[in-house]
Amino acid sequence: MKKQLIRISVLQSSKIMAALYVVMGFLYTLMGIPMLIFGGKPFHIIGIIYLFGPIFAGVFGFIFFVIFAALYNGLAKWLGGVEIEVKDIPPEV
Repeated sequence: MKKQLIRISVLQSSKIMAALYVVMGFLYTLMGIPMLIFGGKPFHIIGIIYLFGPIFAGVFGFIFFVIFAALYNGLAKWLGGVEIEVKDIPPEV
């Protein structure tokens, strides 16, 4: 059975993507802490920037997903949405 995704909720999807980007942005924090502790002056600056990585990732993730979802919705009206094929699985006993 084929299904077609014809619309993405812009605000709700963007909030979820921003949250995911914040979580992934903590990888930058993990890299920034040793730079602050062990690095010289240039590494301190980079370390501070990395500490704010989750905030930057969340904000930019939200903004870019708003743009993506709006473009997708417009193109899906014109060209049709992404098609996926699904099947029903019988319940396990």
